[in-house]
Amino acid sequence: MRSSGDACALAASVWRPRFPPAVRSAGSWRSALPLGPGPLTRGPAARCGRRGQEGRRSIRSMLLLTRSPTAWHRLSQFKPPVLPGTLGGQALHLRSWLLSRQGPAETGGQGQPQGPGLRTRLLITALVGAGLGGAWLALRAEKERLQQQKRTEALRQAAVGQGDFHLLDHRGQARRKADFRGQWVLMYFGFTHCPDICPDELEKLVQVVRQLEAEPGLPPVQPVFITVDPERDDVEAMARYVQDFHPRLLGLTGSTEQVAQASHSYRVYYSAGPKDEDQDYIVDHSIAIYLLNPDGLFTDYYGRSRSAEQISDSVRQHMAAFRSVLS
Repeated sequence: MRSSGDACALAASVWRPRFPPAVRSAGSWRSALPLGPGPLTRGPAARCGRRGQEGRRSIRSMLLLTRSPTAWHRLSQFKPPVLPGTLGGQALHLRSWLLSRQGPAETGGQGQPQGPGLRTRLLITALVGAGLGGAWLALRAEKERLQQQKRTEALRQAAVGQGDFHLLDHRGQARRKADFRGQWVLMYFGFTHCPDICPDELEKLVQVVRQLEAEPGLPPVQPVFITVDPERDDVEAMARYVQDFHPRLLGLTGSTEQVAQASHSYRVYYSAGPKDEDQDYIVDHSIAIYLLNPDGLFTDYYGRSRSAEQISDSVRQHMAAFRSVLS
């Protein structure tokens, strides 16, 4: 049985570090070790002599030192000029293993290039997203403008609202279409005995007028109601009816021929139904709100499916794009 001294001598002969001739001749093999002199650098013989306690403490100390940013930075910059099979090479492998255990943020020391941080990446992403969103909104607005322009041109070619009309307002004054030149006009054709549709559409019309009135930068809009039932809707009947909606709502009536001419000009269909025993009847007619620009030209129309908000938005767009062709 071998003694402890023989075992240490054998271990020393096996574990003795082998350095290149330049290192051995300079006598600086100890300086090649990354952590300086200590139990680990004196080889396994010393560890055997001290029962391996100091060696284990040195390894633990080395691992603890790698947690310090300063010590880790110095360790990461050390490049031992030894072969991979030497003790210095083993320390280098240990350093590489520890480096692999650290994240990118921990391994970046001072003076070493790092990638962009999380805040920088988020900022770049936000800027790119904002740019794409702005471009999409601009393209959408341009598309809507072109569609509106095409619609306006198509409506003008339809020759709706051409010519003039001669009617009486609910105060008994004669009115012509030329009287409204210079104003935006929202016009609706109906009759005062209408049970539900006409009141609903007129209420929507005056709601649009109120919404536009609340914006000081917009020109005023004149609401107009033209009857398609001149037999019952005389001046007095129109005066009683329009006062329930808006103080500026203007009711227009006239003779059967005058009403027919105005309705035909705007391509409004209407037909009186059969009378009941009380001589009451319903008038079937087209349901649409017409928009006239300050030149007196028909610009757009809105059916029952359009809400007051949608009509207000459309009127604003027409106001913004309006260029007079008469001046």
